[in-house]
Amino acid sequence: MASDAGADKARRKGGAATIYDVAELAGVSPSTVSRALGKPGRISAPTEARIRAAAEQLSFRINPMARALHTGRTSTLALVVADITNPVVFDIVRGAESAASAGGYTLVIAESQESSDAEAEAVQRLLPSVDGIILATSRLESDVIRELAAQKPVVLINRAVDGVAAILPDVEEGVAALLTHLHDLGHRSIAFLSGPATSWVSAQRWEHLLEETERRGMGLVEIGPNAPTIDGGREAFRRVRAAKVTAVVAFNDLIAIGLMQAMSSAGVRVPGQMSVAGFDDIFGSELIVPALTTVRSQLGLAGRRASSYLVSRLEDQDATSEEELLATELIVRGSTGPA
Repeated sequence: MASDAGADKARRKGGAATIYDVAELAGVSPSTVSRALGKPGRISAPTEARIRAAAEQLSFRINPMARALHTGRTSTLALVVADITNPVVFDIVRGAESAASAGGYTLVIAESQESSDAEAEAVQRLLPSVDGIILATSRLESDVIRELAAQKPVVLINRAVDGVAAILPDVEEGVAALLTHLHDLGHRSIAFLSGPATSWVSAQRWEHLLEETERRGMGLVEIGPNAPTIDGGREAFRRVRAAKVTAVVAFNDLIAIGLMQAMSSAGVRVPGQMSVAGFDDIFGSELIVPALTTVRSQLGLAGRRASSYLVSRLEDQDATSEEELLATELIVRGSTGPA
């Protein structure tokens, strides 16, 4: 165990403690300190405990930027999201952080505010100081993403680009279950409130809705693009009413909730006069009245898988890029009823 006298001696040198001070106090080499604090489990448990005790006495913390000067690695991952206020992001962040931390990495978060230009600027600022990047619901052009992936390991969430690893919801599975539900309720005319024009997942949902409605002989109209927010849903109400449909499928739960609020204000009963459904099953979807029927995505798992992929890739340079589909599930609540 490191002695108090040794710690006092190190402190008298002045300034912040260094890895050499910790090594002297613990009676080991600086390289052993680096292994113990940077990648736990690589040395014997008693030695690691002695080093951590010495570091604690000296209030020593590894500076990732200083370490990067020698190793080129910062043990930091970046997560770039389109809108940090969207509840969809909450579970992604939590999942990504837990897996990053378990792998010995720190996660930093940046927001693009639904702007491809802002996203590109954020990525360029982060690029020199992180080892890998997660792009969640990216609005960047595919070529830009491929160029980025050639510089640092990249994994996508809710976006597919050839040659780049991606964690994706099983859109086909979720749409098929939702259309079966609406068809069984007698609905034959449906509106899709699409999301942003640059949203990959919105385009995928529209394509699968087209396939399912054509196969079932149902009518379908697209209304959009729409801001993926509650206000976006409210603003779409007049266009929905003019479409004379019996059911609405919204790009996400926020749009669906905003639409239901506008319907309530206008005296349109849900689901008595019109059924409404969304995607994602965000927190609050079951708290509105009536509770929202939605297609649940495994957002927390997507975040965990994304971080885990980057950690594996950074530890094994031969790791291959791949797409992983996560199952989706229809959650039936009170906002959908008979046509």
